[in-house]
Amino acid sequence: MTKTFKRIADRLVNSPRRLWGISFLLFVVLGSAWSLSTPMGGSPDEYAHLVRAAAVARGQVNGTEVMVKHQVAGMDGQFAETGVQLPEWYRELSTRHSCYAFQQWQSADCAPALGSSEKTVEVTTAAGRYNPLYYAVVGWPSLLVSGELGLYLMRLVSAMFCAGLLASAVVAAAEWRRRGIMIAGLLAALTPTTLYMGGMVNPSGPEIAAGVLVWSAALPMFMTPDRALLNRRLLRLGIGGLVLINIRPLGLVWFAGAVVCALLLAQRSAVRMVVRTRATWLWGLLLLAGTGVAMAWAMAHPDHSVIQIPDWFTPLNAARRTFDNSLVYIHQMIGDFGWLDTPAPAITWLLWPAAVILLILLALCFGRPRQAFVVLAIMVALVLVPVAAQASQATKIGMVWQGRYLLPFMVGLPMAAAAVAALRVPSGGLPWRRLIGWMALTLTVANVAAFVWTLRRNTVGTAGAFFIHPAHWSPPGSWLLWLLAYGLGATGLAVIALAGDRAPSATAPAPHPPVDGERVLRRADDRRATPVG
Repeated sequence: MTKTFKRIADRLVNSPRRLWGISFLLFVVLGSAWSLSTPMGGSPDEYAHLVRAAAVARGQVNGTEVMVKHQVAGMDGQFAETGVQLPEWYRELSTRHSCYAFQQWQSADCAPALGSSEKTVEVTTAAGRYNPLYYAVVGWPSLLVSGELGLYLMRLVSAMFCAGLLASAVVAAAEWRRRGIMIAGLLAALTPTTLYMGGMVNPSGPEIAAGVLVWSAALPMFMTPDRALLNRRLLRLGIGGLVLINIRPLGLVWFAGAVVCALLLAQRSAVRMVVRTRATWLWGLLLLAGTGVAMAWAMAHPDHSVIQIPDWFTPLNAARRTFDNSLVYIHQMIGDFGWLDTPAPAITWLLWPAAVILLILLALCFGRPRQAFVVLAIMVALVLVPVAAQASQATKIGMVWQGRYLLPFMVGLPMAAAAVAALRVPSGGLPWRRLIGWMALTLTVANVAAFVWTLRRNTVGTAGAFFIHPAHWSPPGSWLLWLLAYGLGATGLAVIALAGDRAPSATAPAPHPPVDGERVLRRADDRRATPVG
């Protein structure tokens, strides 16, 4: 049995194309399960993004500015939205969730049926100032199919787009010599919130997926240099960077942060090799051009919203409130669904951080001071970045921060910790197979538990039957179908992590010659290492 699994693992992980195809299929299954098991209008502000996508698909990249009364975090204001011309039934998207949002005990069956009027009217969207590139990718199904079917198809296109980015990240993780722990670190970065947002029409989905790809490309590029793999790593970094930078203005900050952290972990010889490669400069020019386009769009579409900020709400008070909400934001990054009204169950919040903390402890215990410093710096950013961002914008936009806004950068925490562990922990120092096996099992259970909990909330409400029967609201294809599909998809990712640990690497670079004083330190580490098992 062990030999059979090893042969299967070798065939799976040592073929980048096969690994990419299988990973892509698994991520499509996971994203589609979220897409079809979430009622239309049941995710944060999705109706605004659906309207934006449908308008961009019809060539309406811009529209007329419309001031709309709105309230955010208890503060009234006049919000600048964009008016576009769409079929009348699009107007109904903004109210379909009102009967069950923020009411966890109520299932989604109370939502009224979507109308069918094709009369062209003005529809407003709060996403009218966003960069149109993502919406052009996901909006075209609305030209072919109208009604809910077209909206679900837009979700599925977004899920496929994110799946392609994440599958490339899996292939990048499989190129490490100790790829089992690297794939496990990647799985720890793919929180339920990451997969959930990938299945919605929301720029947060591809933004987070692009952040994962950027980290997966930047870390090995500078930590395990290999000239034969450099061009494909630059390709991944460039694609991830272009997507990340052109989703939201903050994307440039997350991209720069990931690259800086990778440089702080880099070998000197790796930096020289990257700088002397012609492809580096070509991708640098493309990223510079992409940044220019993104900044030009943002400057040409300023936000004219006006919020009535109370006198007591100063930047200092905003910073204090944001700091106090740090644990809330961490929970949101792991799993908080619907309109942030469906937190993941306790088992998810217990098991997921446990896997990430294990990777962090390995990095801090075995990493060099510089490597430990980078991991600690990312942990500090987890708390300080929201505080600084919210305080600087408090008097303009109020309290609007959510955990998913930082996730494109924070996915790098388990990935960077896993990278340090992969390089520094002695090969005989830990029972690696057992460690990776338990991590894969832990993350799979936590992931599926979050999906089941959210599915129950949507179908019967938290006051309904514990075993989701009888279902008051049923997604297309039945809830049982998507529960089984999600379980298979999550299990498939765990199998890839186990396969990466068992199969010998055919593409991983040979150990790079240590530079400077690393030879002495590495010999000392080898003498101290005591093989176990």
